[in-house]
Amino acid sequence: TPAAPAAPLPPGAQPDYRAIVKQAGPAVVGVMVSGTRTASAEDGGLPPQLADDPFFQFFRGMPGLQGRLKGRQGAAPQVPFKGQGSGFIVSADGLVLTNAHVVRDAKEVSVRLSDRREFSAKVLGSDPATDVAVLKIEAKGLPTVRLGDPRQVEVGDPVLAIGAPYGLEQTATQGIVSAKGRSLPGDTAVPFIQTDAAVNPGNSGGPLFDGTGGVIGINAQIYTESGGFQGLSFAIPINVALKVKDQIVAHGHADHGRLGVTVQDVNQALAESFGMARPEGALIAQVEKGSAAAKAGLKAGDVITAVNGERVAQAGSLSSLISLAAPGETLRLNVWRDKGERTLEARLGRAGTEVADSGEGSADADSPKLGLALRPLEASERRQAGVEQGGLLVQDVGGAAARAGISAGDVLLAVNGRPLQSVEQLRELMKSHPKQVALLIKREGDTIFVPVPLG
Repeated sequence: TPAAPAAPLPPGAQPDYRAIVKQAGPAVVGVMVSGTRTASAEDGGLPPQLADDPFFQFFRGMPGLQGRLKGRQGAAPQVPFKGQGSGFIVSADGLVLTNAHVVRDAKEVSVRLSDRREFSAKVLGSDPATDVAVLKIEAKGLPTVRLGDPRQVEVGDPVLAIGAPYGLEQTATQGIVSAKGRSLPGDTAVPFIQTDAAVNPGNSGGPLFDGTGGVIGINAQIYTESGGFQGLSFAIPINVALKVKDQIVAHGHADHGRLGVTVQDVNQALAESFGMARPEGALIAQVEKGSAAAKAGLKAGDVITAVNGERVAQAGSLSSLISLAAPGETLRLNVWRDKGERTLEARLGRAGTEVADSGEGSADADSPKLGLALRPLEASERRQAGVEQGGLLVQDVGGAAARAGISAGDVLLAVNGRPLQSVEQLRELMKSHPKQVALLIKREGDTIFVPVPLG
C-alpha cells in the first residue's frame, strides 16, 4: 500500500529532485501497446477539415488520437500500430495506473520496469470519461509510488514529471503548477492540474509529483500546434484517478453520476441581471425531462453555486463534481433563483454510456467479446439518423466489432434480425454465446448488415 501523503513543502522551500527521482523512479514504467486502428490522415493524423480546429490541438501527437476521431471521419481502413506511453505502480502486487488513451484499441499491452524487466499486462478496465486505465501485471514485491494530495497544492508550487517522452524512458522534467481545476474542451469530468513541466508524446500516463515526492496527478494531455511541448501540460488529479481505479478493480468499469442539465458560465452581465454579487456558478440553460435535475425541481435560469458545500466557480466545475459522484448519490445543491439562494437535493442518475461485452473487465469474462460501448439515442439523434424507434449509438469500439469494420458514430439497429431497444437486450442476446452475429448498422444515411465473427 502506498505511504500516506506527506505535508506540503513550506512556502519558498526547494524540492530535492534528485531524491524524488531516486526514490520514485523505480515505480515509473513504460507501457508498450500494439493493435489496429484507423489509418492516419495528413497533418499529424488530423483529417483536413479538423486540422485548424483548436479543440483538436489538445490531442495532436498524443497516443490514441485516432481513437478520439473515430466517427468523425466516416469509414477508414484499419492498420496495425505500435505505441508507447508511461505509467506507475500503485500496489506491490502489480497494479499500474496509466491513461485510457494509451491502451485504447490495444490488443497486446506490456509493461517495462526501470530495471528492464518486462511483463505482459492485462487491462482490468479503462474509463474514457476521465482517461484513466488500470493494468495488472503478475509480480510481487514491486516498488510503488507514494501518493500526494492535490488539494494541498497551490499555483506556483514546484512539480516533477517522470515518463517516457518519445520512448526515452525514465526522463524527468520539472516546472510549477500553472493553474488548478482547468476544464478542457470535451473533458467535462476532470478538473485538470495545469503545469509547465515539459510533457511530450510518450509521457502520457506517467506520474506528476509534488515537491515532497508524492504523486498528485497523471500526465494526460498537452496543448500543441507542433506535436511537441509548448508550455501547457495537463494532469488528472490523483484523487480522481484513485476513485476510478477503485471502481475498476471492484467492478471492471467506472460509473459516473448524471444530473441532466445543460450549463454555461455566468458573465458579469448575467450576474447583474440575476442580482448576483459576482459572476460565478453554473447557469442552467436546459433541463432534460425525467432527469435527476427535473425531479429535483431545477429550472432553466437557475444558477448552481455550490455542491455539498463545495463552491462552483464556473460551469466546468459543476460538470466535474457531478461526473465524479456516484449514480444514486444524493447531492445538496445551492441554487440562485429569483435573486435569492435556496437549497435543493438531487439524486443523481447514471451517465449515458453503457458498455456491453467490452472484453477485458467485462462482468462476465466467459461471454462473447463483441467490443462495443453503446448508449440509447437521444430524440434529436434519432431524428438526425432517420431512426423511428430503438437503436443504440456506438460510442467506442474494439475487439471483434472493430475488426469487422464497425466505427464510433454508427447506429446499431438490430442483431441477427432482432431490433434493439436497449443495451440490456443486447446483453441477453449475447448470453447464448453465438459464434457469429449479423449487426444491422445505420451509417451516414445507409443501412448495412455487418457480419461479426466472435470465434
